[in-house]
Amino acid sequence: MIPVDDLIALVRAYNPKTNETMLRAAYDFGRAMHEGQYRHSGEPYFSHPIAVAAILTEQQLDDATIATALLHDTIEDTKAIYAEVEKRFGREVAELVDGVTKLTNLQLSSNETRQAENFRKLFMAMSKDLRVILVKLADRLHNMRTIRAMRPEKQAQKARETMDIYAPLAGRMGMQWMREELEDLAFKVLNPEGRASIIRRFITLQRESGDVIERITGDMRHELDKAGVEAEVLGRAKKPYSIWRKMQEKDLSFSRLSDIYGFRVLTGSEEDCYRVLGAIHQRWRAVPGRFKDYISQPKSNGYRSIHTTVSGRDGKRVEVQIRTRQMHDVAETGVAAHWSYRDGVRGENPFAVDPAKWIRSLTEQFTAEEDHDEFLEAVKLEMYSDQVFCFTPKGDVVKLPRGATPIDFAYAIHTRIGNACVGAKVDHTRVPLWTRVKNGQSVEIITAEGQVPQATWLDIATTGKAKAAIRRALRAVDRERYIKLGFELARSAFEHVGKKPTDKVLDTAAKHLRLEDRETLLARLGSAELTGRQAVQAVYPDLAPDESEEIAQDRAVIGLSPDQSFQRAPCCSPLPGERIVGITYRGKGVVVHAIDCDSLGQFEDQPERWLDLHWHAGKHKAIYTVPLEMTIGNDAGVLGRICTLIGEHKANISNLEFLDRKPDFFRLMVWIDLRDAEHLHSLMLALEAESDVAAIERHRDPSQARAPSGQQ
Repeated sequence: MIPVDDLIALVRAYNPKTNETMLRAAYDFGRAMHEGQYRHSGEPYFSHPIAVAAILTEQQLDDATIATALLHDTIEDTKAIYAEVEKRFGREVAELVDGVTKLTNLQLSSNETRQAENFRKLFMAMSKDLRVILVKLADRLHNMRTIRAMRPEKQAQKARETMDIYAPLAGRMGMQWMREELEDLAFKVLNPEGRASIIRRFITLQRESGDVIERITGDMRHELDKAGVEAEVLGRAKKPYSIWRKMQEKDLSFSRLSDIYGFRVLTGSEEDCYRVLGAIHQRWRAVPGRFKDYISQPKSNGYRSIHTTVSGRDGKRVEVQIRTRQMHDVAETGVAAHWSYRDGVRGENPFAVDPAKWIRSLTEQFTAEEDHDEFLEAVKLEMYSDQVFCFTPKGDVVKLPRGATPIDFAYAIHTRIGNACVGAKVDHTRVPLWTRVKNGQSVEIITAEGQVPQATWLDIATTGKAKAAIRRALRAVDRERYIKLGFELARSAFEHVGKKPTDKVLDTAAKHLRLEDRETLLARLGSAELTGRQAVQAVYPDLAPDESEEIAQDRAVIGLSPDQSFQRAPCCSPLPGERIVGITYRGKGVVVHAIDCDSLGQFEDQPERWLDLHWHAGKHKAIYTVPLEMTIGNDAGVLGRICTLIGEHKANISNLEFLDRKPDFFRLMVWIDLRDAEHLHSLMLALEAESDVAAIERHRDPSQARAPSGQQ
């Protein structure tokens, strides 16, 4: 356990003006509060907060953050309360400690919906003060360094959470060293054999080829001396997990993996960075496609560096990062550089980003996501992204994640441009919207007035911002249609309990369901996000129908007027749960077709006869007949077993006709009464699994399309 004087000495080394009195008080208070508490390893518990504080001193952070580290578990694990911490150490430290406590209570590795909500809370906490997550990352790092004292199942859970959440977050914040160590510590728990094999191969490689790092470092120093550039050259082998991930991504063996060594060159000025680049490229051959200039185009977290990969000694590829010492400070601490001290002065590094602007840029697109899964998807897309840089026709730079498309480019410029996009040109050549853009390409977006986003764009877009904007636009386009359909669903649901969906009733239902207004309620009903039963229950809880109650056939279809009746089209035999459309006939009859029915082609020039219909969302009776064409083995008992199987699935055979009889097989048509599309799907899966069933398919016959009896 580090003594208080040694901890203060670590802080004073980079901040001579440190508030020693406050740090000493925080140390003493934390030690007193944790008195009698022990870690799984048997060490006094307070050794953990001290270690967390020591990790943060390596990033040269301010006094408030160091004090928070010493106190970060006091509100959660001891009798200390927020008011006492505020009284002793001020509101700034108290709020930071409270923020870390709330983060600790988030179960980020739980089920998807809860995880999404906790991610939302995590970003909210970060947006208030980013130092909260810096303390939490240091807390996780020390816990991972000492994880062996935990139970094996707890180790695995913490390691997976670290790999999925904390390591990517550290990387996104620009703290690459922390990301690499967190990943490697988690890798050691999750795949100890894989990590050990990488280390063994490294040892074998060093034994066979000697100290490659020392030789290449010496070669680089020699070339820089010749060029007259004063610079520091550092070399290292990459972390085991980094190598393992590259092997998995590229499907390569260790012996075929080239760039397992990394080198950094630190210079005194930006001009010298480019002189170093020239000297290295003169001496060694550059690898095409492996050059990135993050000095002229810095990352959003402030990272600046030139990356290049060259073929070094014996043809081995080596990655070289070239940056100034100030850029290196930001590269090591990322967004945390904003709070770092040097010689008692805070935040003088010109490359440190404003954390408030950084977190705002990261979270602004997430706040618009209403759906938990969509929010989680957007967060993970952004957290795991690697960037490419493209140009507008005017030369402006647009940063995108690797794998982005022109759709992402359009929305990165402006949501209005994205919504109106009809095409794109890359380097002056027209390309499909699903094209993956590359570093340095010029992208021109072609727009048209009246264009609206297409649902297929969701599969094309890769950024959270684009996906969120497309979903919002699609919801807006569909809203009017959903409101109309939702009213029919509401009318059916309320009439079923003898009530009418008046404006006042709908306003009351919306209020009880915590929705903005009745139009929002109707839109949710129309899009199947709410059920009619939920709307009824919000106003008349005692009258809400039992969900187990089966829906009568005359109420099965929503969208008909009170004087209209319907028949299912025999050409496609649509089932509840499938998308449908109605075709009207004289005499108020309506024939319901599946939306993909081939017979609908004959009505394309008669749009006035089409009705937008929707199946009732409740439980239907098994009265909807569907013909299935089957080929089965001609053996004793086969047909009986198949009929039994159909009965076991609560389906009824209403007719059966043999189409063909051969010595070894039968081909037959079976008409089966079903509840809905899901019922059909589960039955067909069971029949397909039978060894005696050679083939089965749903029978559709466009020639059977006809008008209702006596109508045209």
